[in-house]
Amino acid sequence: MRAIDAWVSVNMGSGQRPDFLVRVAEDYFKRAEHIFRDISQAELLDLMERSGVQKAILTVDAVAPQREVLAFAEARPDRFALSAYVDPRRGMTALRELEQLARNSPLVLARAVPFMIGLPADDRAYYPLYTRCIDLGLPISVNTGIPGPPMPGRCQDPMNLDEVCYFFPELKLIMAHGADPWWAVAIRLMIKYPNLYLMTSAFAPAYLPAELIHFMNTRGRDKVLYASNHPVLPMERCLREAQELDLREGVLDRYLYGNAHHLFFEGRS
Repeated sequence: MRAIDAWVSVNMGSGQRPDFLVRVAEDYFKRAEHIFRDISQAELLDLMERSGVQKAILTVDAVAPQREVLAFAEARPDRFALSAYVDPRRGMTALRELEQLARNSPLVLARAVPFMIGLPADDRAYYPLYTRCIDLGLPISVNTGIPGPPMPGRCQDPMNLDEVCYFFPELKLIMAHGADPWWAVAIRLMIKYPNLYLMTSAFAPAYLPAELIHFMNTRGRDKVLYASNHPVLPMERCLREAQELDLREGVLDRYLYGNAHHLFFEGRS
């Protein structure tokens, strides 16, 4: 087995802890003591070796990328790459920060999280960000589905991506954290738009719905990516549950490795 984990955080102990994150860790996942801690490079590499994870994509903030996270990718570019959270409300400042990070580090993914800013993904504030991602050849993930934290979720309805995909056909866009309870809508949109994908980050594979498994086995073989959101969900648990999914021959490897490799690493030096 081989895998690419497309959502890993290593500095949740020293990073910011907004109230919604504390509440979801305590009330939803019920494992706050395991979530809010920093992870060393040696510890993460050991975990990846045991689990068969060849690469991990680590999250930083585009505003002020955490030096300790950047050091992972600098020391082991063969094992670590970066994703950057961007707040599109910050306009050109945010775009310049993203471009600088892409120029100076192994950045493979931008991230936007609608519930954190209260704006749906088809709001005009996002459009310059989508344009810049196309120019940089950078995929972007946008959280979809009702969020686990006690925050409004209507802004994360996958239908908000319909006009985005239509208007930006070149944009490689990934629905992150699943799409619960709108799985059928997300699947229909992926069938409709060639460059729309889904990442199961922060969603335990054992609880993926039957309709998504069917899609993965049929028209969606190239559309769904694995990610754990470690340490929120343990990497080892997610990979163990993924191996137990009822997937046809070859689909598990695409889910765990091939689809992410194609999106994030093919054609990059």
